[in-house]
Amino acid sequence: MPLTPLHDRVIVRAAQPEEVSKGGIILPDTAKEKPQQGEIIAVGPGKVTEDGKTVALQVKVGDKVLYGKYSGTEVSIDGEDLLIMRESDVFAVVK
Repeated sequence: MPLTPLHDRVIVRAAQPEEVSKGGIILPDTAKEKPQQGEIIAVGPGKVTEDGKTVALQVKVGDKVLYGKYSGTEVSIDGEDLLIMRESDVFAVVK
């Protein structure tokens, strides 16, 4: 990974949007919803507190997570679309 997040940020690879609806209808690109689930592929060192201590992140590389629909900043690295977001934008870890 040529990208390393800083502080309490994480890099997420979003899950692929569904191609077919539950009823079997093939969805065009304009009807697909943005995924709200993805996999963490890189994490920063942690949040620095006011007294200079670093608090480690609760998520780790490989975790499958849920996040807000419009969370993060979209970037394209080596042709792959990724999201950079703060750990606080992550709602839950999927087990």
